[in-house]
Amino acid sequence: MDLNRLQQDSEYSWRIPVEEPMHGPGILYGDREQILQMDDKVYTQLRNVTLLPGLVGPAYAMPDAHWGYGFPIGGVAAFDADAGGVVSAGGVGFDISCGVRTLHTGLKAADIEAVRTALADAFFAGIPAGVGSQGSIRLDDQQMDAMLEGGARWAIDQGYGTTEDLERTEERGCIAGANPADVSDHAKHRQRREMGTLGSGNHYLEVQRVAVIYEPSIASQFALSEGDIVISIHCGSRGLGHQIGTDYLREMLLSAPDFGIELPDRELACAPIQSELGQRYIGAMRAGMNCALANRQILTHLTREIVAPLLPQARLELLYDVSHNICKVELHNVDGKPRELYVHRKGATRAFGPGNPDLDEDLRDAGQPVLIGGSMGTASYVLAGTGEGEAISLSSACHGAGRAMSRRKARKQYRGRQVVDQLAERGIVIRSPSLRGVAEEAPLAYKDVDRVVDISDRVGLARKVARLEPVVCVKG
Repeated sequence: MDLNRLQQDSEYSWRIPVEEPMHGPGILYGDREQILQMDDKVYTQLRNVTLLPGLVGPAYAMPDAHWGYGFPIGGVAAFDADAGGVVSAGGVGFDISCGVRTLHTGLKAADIEAVRTALADAFFAGIPAGVGSQGSIRLDDQQMDAMLEGGARWAIDQGYGTTEDLERTEERGCIAGANPADVSDHAKHRQRREMGTLGSGNHYLEVQRVAVIYEPSIASQFALSEGDIVISIHCGSRGLGHQIGTDYLREMLLSAPDFGIELPDRELACAPIQSELGQRYIGAMRAGMNCALANRQILTHLTREIVAPLLPQARLELLYDVSHNICKVELHNVDGKPRELYVHRKGATRAFGPGNPDLDEDLRDAGQPVLIGGSMGTASYVLAGTGEGEAISLSSACHGAGRAMSRRKARKQYRGRQVVDQLAERGIVIRSPSLRGVAEEAPLAYKDVDRVVDISDRVGLARKVARLEPVVCVKG
């Protein structure tokens, strides 16, 4: 990226200055080298976001930002419905409510050493993964609509987990306002056999060891100690979310002239929040979020069933579940006054700070757990939201390492079998239905997650709490 087009506000903060017809600045977080390494398209996409109607404040790019569809991945922006603000399907993405769920096990690393390979094989056999993967659950029309309205709560009512899981899940497992009628029959058909499946790409189920504790007091509140074994699940709304994005992007693009919206990029197709189309998309998107929450809840149940015979002493309790790729209605302080905003987070994670009323009482003093997924073979992190994040990022943080090269380039540079063997030499057991997919997800195809998280911590987006290192990874 050309730094001459940016104004440096601080060591880790860079600004796209406001000029006509921008509605606000663009703010990018990262050190000098990170910004230089970002694709020029991140600049273009972030600036394009500032051209959308009803933007409130800056549009942000997190330290893991890279170019995506419409918004840059790692992009955050908020819009006011009463000021003609829009909702953008490109600002949410195709994998609606993709997110991370992390489970305690009550075990230490030594407890799983003897069964590590057996555990990897059992997860690979019991958790469907890969492109078009299907599970044993088949939903009829009535069950589909109930799932889209009920989210993780529906899954628990079907016997997949306990009500205690909801206490540590964003939106307590179900976002209000979901409308299954706004979801196309084709989208529902694609999801009919995909509940309880990981999917492909960067989705995974990973057994991890807590390697480092940075903030002992917060880690204690999160019940994390060095040497603990946790299990993280990264997936989203599968085919249903992708089809919702496809359906509404097409409709928004065709309808933009009717709303008087001049799109800076076709991929930023949007509709006024208060329009009939905007409201239908919001209803469908929320149904997609509930689908993702239900999917991760079912995967949690399957994980517990798989672990139980191999490690009967394990107690799999939820640390937290948080989504990225979503638009949420939130209250934020703007010019000293609370204002209801539609916050788009595309490849970015909500990171509420201490005292936020949306957090459960046992988390309120520490701040929200922020779960940062690493690339295959590299570390993941648990962070905690900060108070200062409200002012500098709409209480948002990075969501992962961010890609450093395209999947196509990664396939040319790496071989899946080689990656599996190299990780095995480091004691990391990989299982995947696709060696091609493993090559696409090679560790060096991503940015340095340690550096991304360090910058997030230094800027104040979220505070480092614990570093997690992989032991077993089932890759989609």
